[in-house]
Amino acid sequence: MSNRRSFLKHSAAAASALSFPLVAGAQPKAVKVGILHPVTGALAYSGGQCRAGALMAIEDINKAGIKSLGGAKLEVLLGDAQSSPQAGTAEVEKMNEAGASAIVGAYASAICLATTQAAAKYDIPHVVDIGVADQIVKRGLKNTFRFGPGYATCAQIAVNNLHVLNTVAGKPAKTVMIIHEESLFGTGTANLLARELPGFGFDVKEVVKHANPTRDFNNIVLRMKSINPDIVIPANYYNEYALLVRTMQQQKVVPKAIYSVLGGAASSYKFVKEFPDAAEGIIDCNHWFNPNDKRAFALKQRTEKQGLFFTYEVFNTYTAVMLLADAIERAKSADRGAITAALASSTFSNHFMPYGDTKFVDGQNTGAQPLMTQVVKGDIKVIVPRDYRQVDPVFPVKA
Repeated sequence: MSNRRSFLKHSAAAASALSFPLVAGAQPKAVKVGILHPVTGALAYSGGQCRAGALMAIEDINKAGIKSLGGAKLEVLLGDAQSSPQAGTAEVEKMNEAGASAIVGAYASAICLATTQAAAKYDIPHVVDIGVADQIVKRGLKNTFRFGPGYATCAQIAVNNLHVLNTVAGKPAKTVMIIHEESLFGTGTANLLARELPGFGFDVKEVVKHANPTRDFNNIVLRMKSINPDIVIPANYYNEYALLVRTMQQQKVVPKAIYSVLGGAASSYKFVKEFPDAAEGIIDCNHWFNPNDKRAFALKQRTEKQGLFFTYEVFNTYTAVMLLADAIERAKSADRGAITAALASSTFSNHFMPYGDTKFVDGQNTGAQPLMTQVVKGDIKVIVPRDYRQVDPVFPVKA
């Protein structure tokens, strides 16, 4: 009998010990957030950079937690889009089954097009971090929100600024050659540029498309040599961009300017460090942070401490996750519909991008804009617009 009494006594003590923490210090339920990028395949470098930015943002958010949900933490569901739209779609399916309240990603335009569509089936809010193709926000999807600018905005600003720089310099540049990667991003950007440039008096001599990946640009650069354009405009991802410009350097092809629009390496500290001579003087119209905001440089230091370069993938995805956290805070809920409504009415301004307050129209942040940068003495400096200017532009780069 005493054994039975002792067993009951211990069982009761064990039960109360187990239940006690749940009653007194119940943790608020974590909010599951999908972080989806191509971390393997041809786009692995950029996808990895995006993921690093997202994880730093989540670390910062989780220090305080989501206050309106009693300090709830964000729980990360990591997905690998494997550099393909199909794999990206499959990851959205998994994230839906795992109970994701929202998704941030998925870097490349073609992948974002697929993942936003897949997420829309389940009403999962999807914040697009990079994906510049404008089709992403032109399909009437209520779940899709792009914080950064699309390629139409980038191309228009780039062409306007090229016209101004060229006019101020006495119009030394007349001919242009555009070289672009074959997917939605490169093709769409090149088509916009080829359509707009003639209206500003530029003669587009040729538009050349290349595959991803491309391991050899010798033939394209030989063609460039025979055309001898005043300006070369590349629109491609990091590896191809770096290889193209290095091949131009090796073959001693020196246009009056390399003027990039969303150039995959043009405004990358990685490219500038690895190939300083090839990078010097290159102008780019691209995603960039507000150079007057100390928080951007604090994140840059933190990124470099991890042995990474502070590329646009890092800071664009970091701020996209912050935008989502702000929406969850205001939604006071992990419910997908509530978060979607909070994103749609967002005025998010606590960021270091040159955008001002967020305002979404059909899923596009209307305040988002690229900045114009130039590589100057091994560093990347903002040249346009004047509000953010760090140095005066040098144009043409080569007389």
